[in-house]
Amino acid sequence: MQTRRVGEFDVSAIGFGCMSLSGAYGRPPGWGNAERVLKGALDAGYTFFDTAVAYGMGRNEALIGKHLRKRRHEFVLASKCGLTNGDRRELTGDPAVLKATCDDSLRRLKTDVIDLYYLHRWDRRVPIEDSIGALADLKRAGKIRAIGVSEISAATLRRAHAEHPIAALQTEYSPWTRNPELGVLDACRELGVGFVAFSPVGRGFLAGGVRSLSRIKAGDLRKGMPRFEGEAFQANLTMLRTFEALARDAGCTPAQLCLAWLLRKGGDIVPIPGTASFAHMRENAAAAAIALSDDIMAGVDAAGRAVTGSRYPDHLQASVDTERMPGE
Repeated sequence: MQTRRVGEFDVSAIGFGCMSLSGAYGRPPGWGNAERVLKGALDAGYTFFDTAVAYGMGRNEALIGKHLRKRRHEFVLASKCGLTNGDRRELTGDPAVLKATCDDSLRRLKTDVIDLYYLHRWDRRVPIEDSIGALADLKRAGKIRAIGVSEISAATLRRAHAEHPIAALQTEYSPWTRNPELGVLDACRELGVGFVAFSPVGRGFLAGGVRSLSRIKAGDLRKGMPRFEGEAFQANLTMLRTFEALARDAGCTPAQLCLAWLLRKGGDIVPIPGTASFAHMRENAAAAAIALSDDIMAGVDAAGRAVTGSRYPDHLQASVDTERMPGE
């Protein structure tokens, strides 16, 4: 797979988001299947693996530590802090908690250093400068190599970057989630900050993975999200049919269409699709070789803008700092 630049790192143009291996969108796979997917991803050319302590309350990091520690030199490792406090889930930007979280993550990941360490969410009770300052201390101590931020606005990115250079910003970006185009993507380019796109296939929806609400069980992150409810969901199914027709015209799968669209949106964008499926992992990797025509790009742009519903319910929206689309 060709590479792209994220901060000081050369990484595969498509990274691997590990969250799904801890059951975010359904039952998690067994440890044996998780091992097969993780090692298969390395073999398929992925060199950028993204995890977080909040994914399974440390279990996701433990998966990587168990299965990939002997191949640690083959990939760039990203993890995150700020959504847990010890053994409980809690939004916190307290510097002492962030530092303790990193120490715990290093033990689970079975590594001496985390390449890219994100502040998972900004805790508005703590100045962003203080939280980034704690991560800068971790960098000086040699526990992390670079600092990232997640789900923040252009204005907050500039504040964070003034405290310490930010290597990467991670936020949701896909054909049906266009919030980064409101300013933060431009700010990243202005400051030289890499852009990492999570949920690049619309939380599985744009890959055709959710055609009925009965697929969304208790514990699934999508349950309660406005785009996956009632009339909005039915309207989005109509949009999905248009999207699938575009994929047929492009000669690829809908998931590959999303990823190829993002890759063409800019050479500084690295999508990190996640999956617990070995076949889907390889399907996603193949998207790096797909070149889309101008007509297909325009069609995807138009189809995605027909999305109905906000990306988060109010209680989750309150925990993010991103720019909001009209109507959200």
